[in-house]
Parts: sequence; C-alpha cells; structure tokens
Amino acid sequence: MIKRFSLAFIFSILIVKLFAQQTKYTTTGAESTNVIQTAVPFLTIAPDSRGGAMGDIGAATSPDINSLNWNAAKYAAIDEDLGISLSYSPWLKGIANDIKLLYLTGFKRIDKNQVVAGGIRFFNLGQIVFTDLDANTTGSKIPTEFTLEGAYSRLFSERFSGGIIFRFIRSDLSSGAQQTGSSLPSKAGISFATDISTYYHKPLQISGMPGEWAFGVNISNIGTKMSYADDQKKLFIPTNLKIGGSLTLNLDAYNKLSFSTDFNKLLVPTPPLLNDSGVIIKGMNPDVSVAQGIFQSFYDAPGGLSEELKEIMISVGSEYWYREQFAIRAGYFNESAMKGNRKYFTLGLGLKMNVLTLDFSYLLPTAFRNNPLANTMRFSASFNLGKPKKQQNSK
Repeated sequence: MIKRFSLAFIFSILIVKLFAQQTKYTTTGAESTNVIQTAVPFLTIAPDSRGGAMGDIGAATSPDINSLNWNAAKYAAIDEDLGISLSYSPWLKGIANDIKLLYLTGFKRIDKNQVVAGGIRFFNLGQIVFTDLDANTTGSKIPTEFTLEGAYSRLFSERFSGGIIFRFIRSDLSSGAQQTGSSLPSKAGISFATDISTYYHKPLQISGMPGEWAFGVNISNIGTKMSYADDQKKLFIPTNLKIGGSLTLNLDAYNKLSFSTDFNKLLVPTPPLLNDSGVIIKGMNPDVSVAQGIFQSFYDAPGGLSEELKEIMISVGSEYWYREQFAIRAGYFNESAMKGNRKYFTLGLGLKMNVLTLDFSYLLPTAFRNNPLANTMRFSASFNLGKPKKQQNSK
C-alpha cells in the first residue's frame, strides 16, 4: 500500500489539474507556462509497447492489433484475419507503486475491405486515503477511469482506407466526496466521443531497395465535455489532431527498417491571459462549445503564432525487424516547456513467435531530475489468429 502522503499528493495534483479554470498569468506575461488542461488526461497516454517504444508514434506505422489507439483506418490494411492484444504499464512509479494502465484490444476482418475492432482501456490510480482538516481518516477509495471502444475500418481503394471509433468514457475520481468550489457531492464524469481517421500507403523503391511510404491522420476524442459535480463548469476532454508519416525499406530478404514521425496538437482552447480582476486581456474566451473549441484552438493562444506552434508535440521513431521475428525500436518525444515539458527517449524490443508477439518498451525522460515518468515500462502480448488476408484472397 502506498504511503498516505504520496496518495494525497497524487490526488491533489489530479484535482488541481482537472478543476483549474485557467492557467494563472501575470499581466506582463512573465510566467513561462500556459498548459492546456483537460479532463481524463489518461487518454493521451500511449498504452501499448510498440508505439510507446518509438516515441509514442502510430498514425502511419504499419498496421497492428493496437491500431485502435493510433489510427483505426489502418485495420483495413492489416494482413491478419483476427487478433487480440493485452498491454500493461505501471504508471508514475517514481510517485506511487499501484498506479497502472491496462489496455485490451481486438479486431476481426469481415471481408477483404472491412474490419471491426474493439477495446477497453482501464486506468487505476491506486488507493487514496481521505482525511478531514484534523487529519482524521474519513475513508479510502481507489479512483478509476475507463473507456469502452468500438471501431469500423474500410478500404476505399487498394491503398486508401478510413476508420471511425465510438468511445464511452467514465472517470470516477472521488464519487461522493465534496470538491473545492462545489456545494454538491462529486460524481463520476461521463463522456461520449468519436475518432475519425484516414490511412494511405504506397510501395516505392530507393536505390533498388523495395519499400513503402505511408501517411495517416487521426482526429481523436471529439466528444462531450465532462464535469465531476452538477454545479461545476464542464471540462473539455483531450480532443487531438495526429498527423504522421512513415517510410519502410526492405534492406534485404531478412532485414527491414522503418522511420516514422507524428505531429500532435490538442484541439482544445488555450487558456487566455488574465489581469488581476480575472478579465481577459489577451487570448480568447475558452468557455465555448466543443465544435467552436476545435476551430478556435488553431488561433486563440495569447502569444499568437509562436505559442500556437509550441502546442505541436513532435515524435520521431524507428523500428528494425530481423526476419520478421525480432524487432528493435527507439524514439523521442518532444513537448515545449511552455506546454508541459514532456521530453523523453524511448527504447523497446519485440519478439514474434508464430501467433504470439511479445513487446516491451522503456522510457527515459530528459526534461528534469526526479521526473515521475522515469523508468516507465510497458508490456504487450498479442495473438494473431486466423488466416492472413493474402491467403484468403488466394482462394
């Protein structure tokens, strides 16, 4: 069991982030951070080992069972007929030892053009001990968040496909406890969201080496706002735009190498600059509808274009396969210090044994000492079942 102090610290940080109305600025803009805050930030965590090992990349990498998290349109281009995968990650090990993320996904090919998929994402925040102002224990709780997801992917042409996901989100951080700024007991937050994605891939040759390039776009978590008490303002969920590209080269009959990059931007209003009276003096009002917030997110930063560019997170990654059996992966994720300062290298391995594939990833933060993301590990086990699409089409 985690120490009470650590538990209370984790919980207080979550509540501050979730219920803060706007980031505090000085009237001169001297403070250097303006982090975009949303509900259910666990949706932005890379849940599987393959994508996590390449710097949190997946918009245009080759299709796999965990495409549900990155780009559902890739499922229509997957070779296998049926698959299931389970991923596990202990989270924020530098702060607590019982926070964990579980991710279960699966897909089934309907025919040569259509694939359906589904998944469950479960985030356990560990046991939290509640105390009153006199430090008397009033109870304990294990806050949890989860999603239920269903996806459909279809080929529109030999090389181009689209995908859509419908997602139910439930976040229960402290049901029944009264939150600061609220006169009513808290409740579990509920949201409904959708993802819309596309994927395009095409063969090529470079210096006589055959290969493939691919391009993918995914707009994820387009959904309703969420609140944790009936008298509190509803919060945006992390709607995100992901654009990525990938290049794969078959070096010879045994060796394959790929390079990929993703660009991510939250499609959520940026907190404005306020004076001491709370009046907006620069930027735009973030209290808007979901649709308006998506469009407004491209031009509402108080710092103008330079700040908008800082809201773009960049990932680069590479993957090497030997005989389609053993993989080595590496990547780097970069986020501006003004927008959260997540900067880290990632490494990983993969081993494919007939129907079973085992993947592992490890995260090495570079931004500052005692980073809570340090030593983050992810483990994935995937089972590819049924006949490959190529064998089906050959009948």
